Amino acid sequence: MTGVSFRNLTKSFGQHTVLDDINLDIDSGEFVVLVGPSGCGKSTLLRMLAGLEPISDGDLLIGGVRANELPPQKRDIAMVFQSYALFPHLTAAENIGFGPKIRGESAAAINAKIKDAAAILNLDAYLERYPRQLSGGQRQRIAMGRAIVREPKVFLFDEPLSNLDAQLRVQMRTEIKALHQRLKSTVVYVTHDQIEAMTMADRIVVMNHGKILQVGAPLELYDRPATKFVASFIGSPSMSFIAGSIGLSATRPYFETASGEKLSLNGARQPAAGPVEAGIRPEHFIIRDGADALRLKVDVIEPTGSETHIYGTIGSDQVRAVFRDRVSVRPGDILPVTADPKNIHLFDKATGLPV
Repeated sequence: MTGVSFRNLTKSFGQHTVLDDINLDIDSGEFVVLVGPSGCGKSTLLRMLAGLEPISDGDLLIGGVRANELPPQKRDIAMVFQSYALFPHLTAAENIGFGPKIRGESAAAINAKIKDAAAILNLDAYLERYPRQLSGGQRQRIAMGRAIVREPKVFLFDEPLSNLDAQLRVQMRTEIKALHQRLKSTVVYVTHDQIEAMTMADRIVVMNHGKILQVGAPLELYDRPATKFVASFIGSPSMSFIAGSIGLSATRPYFETASGEKLSLNGARQPAAGPVEAGIRPEHFIIRDGADALRLKVDVIEPTGSETHIYGTIGSDQVRAVFRDRVSVRPGDILPVTADPKNIHLFDKATGLPV
């Protein structure tokens, strides 16, 4: 195992900068997930780590050693791709053992590695099958087995679950996390799916427009987002935002919408210089009428059995509320809602930064 460090890393294609001054330390044995929307630069950063993209500026350190000019085969890194990249004419066992065979290892050593990888990934029953005879999840496990026998310092995963159906993605998330806990290896994992990030990572790196916006443990990012973008991206369903301002009464600070509806706030908050947005996660809405409440006009109701999801508007802002109870409302109804002050996040409307 080994750690990875990015020092002032930059990547440009001609005049277009896709990664700008990336600084990040990944500890040995840590599971770090790079997450962000398409085009944010996360896959490019992973490919630079793998040696598949040249570095425009800055330094990449693997195990404390500068690796900018090292070819991929000398970085001691194994990568699992989104597309599996299996040889269709080779069996599962032959696919897993292909790397050691090319490196000239003995047949006994290769067979031992295949056996160990198959045991870890529950593939013993499929070793003689060809990729066309396997499900998507089984093919992805074969690709992971091929990485395991490489015995690398660092595992790289580039959106490995995006081709799988929803149920299989849940299963594979669990298997990859269990694999990491068993091997205690360093993992850098790229995804646009923040649920994967939340459930698998020791730390999440949120990226957008080629920059790192926030790094932290999943619940740290969920509870204390550094920007409105992070708040909106981390969490599913995503946070709702309501435009308004901060006011002060004789006894408490409050958030006030354009129509004059108010929510109590925590602490000695001062009025902001400009408009703000109150961010409330769907599960933090509470059905309660009174002076300290907002009027949610119901548009769509989605009962899931265990929860009721309600889409609607507060003023002109689209919101989504999730309740554990079965709520008896119809489209067009007005639902009075509030939130605990500790669960209300306030962001400057112009900058997206907390206030």
